[in-house]
Amino acid sequence: MDPIMIDFPNEFTTDRLFIRMPLPGDGKAVLEALNASMNELKPWMKWAQEEHSEYEAERGIREAHVKFLQRDNLRLHVFLKECGTFIASASLHGLDWDVRKFEVGYWIDSRYGGQGYMIEAVEGICSFAFEQLQARRLEIRCDTLNTRSMLIPQRLGFELEGIMRNEDLSADGSEWRDTCIFAKIR
Repeated sequence: MDPIMIDFPNEFTTDRLFIRMPLPGDGKAVLEALNASMNELKPWMKWAQEEHSEYEAERGIREAHVKFLQRDNLRLHVFLKECGTFIASASLHGLDWDVRKFEVGYWIDSRYGGQGYMIEAVEGICSFAFEQLQARRLEIRCDTLNTRSMLIPQRLGFELEGIMRNEDLSADGSEWRDTCIFAKIR
């Protein structure tokens, strides 16, 4: 089946969070969160090496919206349910619809870190993937030095399947990095 024909919800909730596909107009809130978090994101994210304009942020949101509809990449925006504040972005990417294998990626506005929101969001996204997308395998990959990011798959019962040595360059391209691969299967 062509993935564009697969129907599933565009939004869902957890106890404290509202999670949905990106929508046109989200750019300003996402940019504000990015700007507040650049120091924390820069060591790990290649796309965080340079500042973004509001235009670039909005353009990226609209591209993500289209990719979601095409089922090419399922970016998700995370909001506090109580007040509607944008706090994080996550995605299901590296989609293999035949195998039903997806990789989970995430980042949080550093002003909201340390409150359990990212664990709650990733747990909700995993449930969404297993229940709505019939995922058979979920992966989380992260730099071996990114200990904060590694806590999430560890706390959610993902198994460390291995470490790929010299698998990637650091976010700034200055040195080789190793990557952990965590997986959860159903």
